[in-house]
Amino acid sequence: MKPSAIRCGCGQRVVAKDVLQRSWYVRVFGPSYMYLKFRCCRCKKLGERLIEQDKWDEAVLRAIPTEVSNRERQGFQQLGRISVDEQISFRCKLDTPSALNELTRSLNKSG
Repeated sequence: MKPSAIRCGCGQRVVAKDVLQRSWYVRVFGPSYMYLKFRCCRCKKLGERLIEQDKWDEAVLRAIPTEVSNRERQGFQQLGRISVDEQISFRCKLDTPSALNELTRSLNKSG
């Protein structure tokens, strides 16, 4: 079974831009290995992995594309972070029975 992703000890997925060194570790007897040395973009620690040659796939280092377009991403950045007060207000509004119907109506009007 091929690995679907390589992860750092902190849980962050390792992609091609994080890899510092990549080389084959060839053995005369037994399987050969792909050696990866990387620096995690989240915790900045160095890590190493040895993956068997028959299990190695270049695709594990590709970043997964997001479903958010550039325009949507810019819109989210302009809105800023969600404050604690906004979260509390949203939670209180969900307690009313008609809150979800009102939300879907307002989204249908704007979209």
